[in-house]
Amino acid sequence: MESKVLQHKAKPRGKFPHIKRVGDFLFVSGTSSRRKDNSIEGAEVDEYGATELDIKKQTRAVILNIKDILSEMDADLEDLAELTCFLVNMNDFKAYNEVYAEFFNENGPTRTTVAVHQLPHPHLLIEIKAVAYKPISK
Repeated sequence: MESKVLQHKAKPRGKFPHIKRVGDFLFVSGTSSRRKDNSIEGAEVDEYGATELDIKKQTRAVILNIKDILSEMDADLEDLAELTCFLVNMNDFKAYNEVYAEFFNENGPTRTTVAVHQLPHPHLLIEIKAVAYKPISK
């Protein structure tokens, strides 16, 4: 088994890796649109504290973050077998689904989407955990 905490990604908010290999399977921890500097893609706060949250920007950033994490183990989005997606608001489902379709089709990973009460930061609208199948090269 091999685990990696990636220095160029947002630091996990706990004692867990970004990705772990177990045999031919790769497990990606719940990933958000949080950047290394702890700012959040798709979350803008104006000078008065008014917040604008964009599910499309966040969804795109999450998928690209997963792609980047997978690349650390020589894998890519095509290697994904399963995704579990957590949305804070199911009213965002349509817009999230539109962005999702930019990356995946019916031959992509299986997917479950559930609504959750909240995520670890109030500006996060989505988090995705993933399982990929990437046989170890011999």
